[in-house]
Amino acid sequence: MSPAVLVLVLSSAVVHATWNLWTKQLGPAVRSAPLLWLLTALSSVVYAPFAILVLAGSGWRPDAPSLVLILGSGVIHVGYFVLLLRGYRAADLSLVYPLARGTGPLLAAAGAVFLLGERPTPLSVTGALLVATGVLVIARQPASINPRALGPGVSYGLATGGMIAIYTLWDGWAVKRALVPPLVFYWAGEVVRVLVLSPLAIGARRDIAGVWRTHRWRVLGIALLSPLSYILILLALRRGDVGHIAPAREVSILIGAWLGGRVLGEGDRRRRLAAAAAFAAGVTALAFA
Repeated sequence: MSPAVLVLVLSSAVVHATWNLWTKQLGPAVRSAPLLWLLTALSSVVYAPFAILVLAGSGWRPDAPSLVLILGSGVIHVGYFVLLLRGYRAADLSLVYPLARGTGPLLAAAGAVFLLGERPTPLSVTGALLVATGVLVIARQPASINPRALGPGVSYGLATGGMIAIYTLWDGWAVKRALVPPLVFYWAGEVVRVLVLSPLAIGARRDIAGVWRTHRWRVLGIALLSPLSYILILLALRRGDVGHIAPAREVSILIGAWLGGRVLGEGDRRRRLAAAAAFAAGVTALAFA
């Protein structure tokens, strides 16, 4: 992995953990559909000028395959955000976030082997086993936690990880093989997400206004940082292998677990940080495989 790609990945990790913390801080009372529509609408407006500039300067023009990739990415990311938000409503950040971010790259690395022809190495296999160990540690039920409270967090974490793997492979193909400019690709996907969510938002205008009135600055921050974190990854994917970059970005696991314990005061921090360390060691091995 080149130094430039590593800087992109590490910068994305910091930004990603930050906007996930802000999302968790919105609280369980915020409904998923109104929040998603508001976030995507704001992002599509804010990033439109930059996308237009890139489009004008790159000389790239959309064709039928690229439009299908953009449409598919938009729909997949809606599913990802819905699962993520529901997970945060049901369980702690330091449970859902590491579990989702740990299983996602494991599945993406496997998919890269079968779909993109990338070959695993002994180091990458070691990394995969470390990630699996982290999953087992964080999913273990301590006696102090009600199994009914832990179950939804594990379920949503694993489901979100599956969606992460799907969109990583899909989007990686779009920017690396179909050569769609990363910023244009993500912005166009945001427009698709706005259109997909609009029917749900029409009947939730009061909820949207309430979220904006109560959480304006946090919502604006998420709308700015969420696209930025992923655009940085798309830029990295254009320069490197999916099987290396997808796991390497999950150093944000350590940041997310630490924020959950330090900022939000979530319990059982030692076990979750131990699992997060296993995740980080695993994804680091995968990154340098």
